[in-house]
Amino acid sequence: MILEGLLSILTPQILLYILIATIGGLIVGALPGLTATMAVAVMVPLTFGMSPTTGLSVLGAIYMSAIYGGCFSAILINTPGTPGSIATAFDGYPMCVKGEGMRAIVGATVGSVVGGVVSMLFLFFLSPPLATISLKFGPPEYFWLAIFGLTVMASMGGEGSLIKTFMAGGLGLLISMIGITIMGGELRFGFDNYHMQGGIELIAAMIGLFCIPEALNYMSSFGSMYDIKNPEKMNKSIWSAVGETFRLYKTMARSSIIGVIVGILPGAGGTIANMIAYNDAKKSSKDGAKFGTGILEGVVAPETANNATVGAGLIPTLTLGVPGTSVAAVIYGALLLHGLRPGAELFTTNGKIVWGFMFAILISTFLMGVIGILAGVPMYKSISKVPTRFMAPAIVSLSIVGSYAVRNNPMDVVVMIIFGLIGSVMKELGLAPGAMVLGLILGPIAEAGYVRSTLMAFAAGKIQTFVTRPICLILIGLTVMSLVWPIFTKWLADRKRVS
Repeated sequence: MILEGLLSILTPQILLYILIATIGGLIVGALPGLTATMAVAVMVPLTFGMSPTTGLSVLGAIYMSAIYGGCFSAILINTPGTPGSIATAFDGYPMCVKGEGMRAIVGATVGSVVGGVVSMLFLFFLSPPLATISLKFGPPEYFWLAIFGLTVMASMGGEGSLIKTFMAGGLGLLISMIGITIMGGELRFGFDNYHMQGGIELIAAMIGLFCIPEALNYMSSFGSMYDIKNPEKMNKSIWSAVGETFRLYKTMARSSIIGVIVGILPGAGGTIANMIAYNDAKKSSKDGAKFGTGILEGVVAPETANNATVGAGLIPTLTLGVPGTSVAAVIYGALLLHGLRPGAELFTTNGKIVWGFMFAILISTFLMGVIGILAGVPMYKSISKVPTRFMAPAIVSLSIVGSYAVRNNPMDVVVMIIFGLIGSVMKELGLAPGAMVLGLILGPIAEAGYVRSTLMAFAAGKIQTFVTRPICLILIGLTVMSLVWPIFTKWLADRKRVS
């Protein structure tokens, strides 16, 4: 069946479809506000007239390449194209400013390909045991996963700005509470405005926090996009950048594992993996103190992790019928529409189609690497010469269109503008917008886990549920380590300075 699946997609027609879908996914991912979920959902009706193998191949190719495409806008204009590329901008954009944008794009591309390939290998060979692990995650585990994710904020600010970073994260947590409560159904912090019932739309808030401050910054400056002090760095060989990236194999290995683990957990996704991998790379690197100033490792780690969630997110989807990510949920629906029911029998009764689908994603992974470098490097060299007076209105226009496109709701545009103004004030005060976005993402996960865990604990009469489950203990240990690590490294640095 594996061989039949591979041969079923090695036809000129399907390979052409995969190529077109890969290019389309890259474009969608690079445009702020247009997410992988949206791209795959729009394409589902267009696959009705295709064979199941062709239709699923197209959806899988869009999924993988759209996750990677978000790195382009994150690196080139400091605006993450998707939520899964937030941490990529922390070091990617500073590298562009220093004239090292080509290294950043090549590093992100190589990392994304490696992460995608690793996740697909896990999907090929370790689906059943990993799917079983994902089922062991209940509300208490999700609560502690969210708490562990919140400790990543410590890596988002430079030395001396830890308090400001946690202030921004706390503000994000507060804003995440807007909307209908999990228990009771009351409108919380909505001021009796029905537009607030669904809470703050994450994509609109993210676009406002990252795009509008950059656009305002471009409006107040003159000249080209980047004030490059060493233009010769732009002409560095692509192959030397590829070799430099592969020397970070340890970072890519750790980030791939992080992406796979987070990816198999229903509801977690590339955004959390992106942040955790960046935090891990910063703590493990000998140049950890330089993260945020333009370090290649700070681009490679998050990009490897977010693409590693793609294949991992499909593991519980295909083997158990439990989607691991929002895109996987759309693909789950596409499987049903094509008459395929996810589960153990999927690999036996329709093995040829499933294996063909997985090989299509693998082929798309390599294609996006080639296309990404061929298109990304010239794009960087072109944008570096564009006057800022042209970029500012273009970014604002894309921000408005992207915010409206999420739900076709004009209120999301208003939310985007408000968060844009908030982001501008935060930039002046030295507060990290990434920390606020992390609070917005993890707040609902932590609240849902806490409320449901509390109900479970009282129903069973075991309030110690939060701290006695094995996975909870592991996550608590990781949380403590993540909080103590910045204090330990600072103490170590002070000790070396004194000696």
